[in-house]
Amino acid sequence: MRTILFPKKENWEELCRRPAIEKSQLDDIVSSILRRVKSEGDKAIFEYSEKFDGIKLTSLKVSPAEIQQSVDLVPENLKAAIQVAKNNIEKFHRAQLIQEQVIETSEGVSCWRKNVAIEKAGLYIPGGSAPLFSTVLMLAIPAKIAGCKEIILCTPPGPDGKINPLILYASMLTGVTDIFKIGGAQAIAAMAFGTESVPMVYKIFGPGNQFVTKAKEMVQQEGISIDMPAGPSELLIIADITANPAFIASDLLSQAEHSTDSQVIFLTDNKAMLEKVKSEVDVQVLRLPRKKIACEALEGSMIILLSSLEDCICFSNIYAPEHLIINTTGAEKFAEKVVNAGSVFLGEYSCESAGDYASGTNHTLPTNGFARSFSGISTDSFLKKISFQEVSRNGIVNLGPVIGLMAEAELLAGHKNAVDIRLKSLKNV
Repeated sequence: MRTILFPKKENWEELCRRPAIEKSQLDDIVSSILRRVKSEGDKAIFEYSEKFDGIKLTSLKVSPAEIQQSVDLVPENLKAAIQVAKNNIEKFHRAQLIQEQVIETSEGVSCWRKNVAIEKAGLYIPGGSAPLFSTVLMLAIPAKIAGCKEIILCTPPGPDGKINPLILYASMLTGVTDIFKIGGAQAIAAMAFGTESVPMVYKIFGPGNQFVTKAKEMVQQEGISIDMPAGPSELLIIADITANPAFIASDLLSQAEHSTDSQVIFLTDNKAMLEKVKSEVDVQVLRLPRKKIACEALEGSMIILLSSLEDCICFSNIYAPEHLIINTTGAEKFAEKVVNAGSVFLGEYSCESAGDYASGTNHTLPTNGFARSFSGISTDSFLKKISFQEVSRNGIVNLGPVIGLMAEAELLAGHKNAVDIRLKSLKNV
């Protein structure tokens, strides 16, 4: 990790820029995949599976038998752990279902909003070196709570052409409607446009590599809604002299092991703590099975010494981290000053792993600075808000003249007439 001591404030913005991702030919490759899937459907998917994954599939949809087999392949103690996480995630996300009141904005005029679930939700679960079954929980549970009628899931199969049983088990447990063995940009295309096998969805959720992210960005331009812009995972930690350096190092490494393009940042106002954390990182990284990945991620990461904890909070708000840990005395006081972050963890024992798996909050969060303007996934992400209004006879009498004057000022005579014709009809009663 790069060590930076007391950087000038005018340089903070530059330090907060994420490492650049190589994007040469990315647009051309992804747009080509989208076009082919849109025009050729399953045929293109089968060819891309063979080209990119080295797998010759005969069917894209996971069969009920394959799903049922996953039940026997998951150890009982892990099933119990998944159930605890599921219960906590359900509690937190069910509490987000809020019935709004009917508001009388003026006499005789009532307005309200109704929650309506997005009927068809598409979930993307990355494959690769780690079976991210926890992301199934984080996406499918709020989708089910919101009331989505169809929950479609795409995830790349392994070299044997099968989906990891943990992903299948989590999908079955959370009520996913259909599961498909499709990865990459072609999975996003399949859900966005529909194929002979894959139903078209109305909104696409889930993280992925740069090809998946670019595909989501491109289908959005064609009218398919997506959850949020996404990028490599990231964590920022703020700690003072009272923190346990071993805890800090373990949190940094837990995020660094995600992928080589993950970024972790440690901020402190104490040089002794800085040195202790550096030493702990060096010791702990050697114990990780994924140490090669973690070490490469650490090369693009930073440890920064600032003058005060207030400066640390200020720097964090500029960086806008996906995950933020505040491990200081009086962490709650500093938490009040956080304005840009995806999810915040307070205190010595609030490791980021808790949010990743089982505390109940969602781990699908904005990255790459998008926490300045985006929230993480919630039950609301799977809902539309439809507004209603009802204007009574008294309401049109009271509000009609206001509407008429405003419509006339905008030179919209038809709008004014729609009010005037009603007012005149009441005078004739």
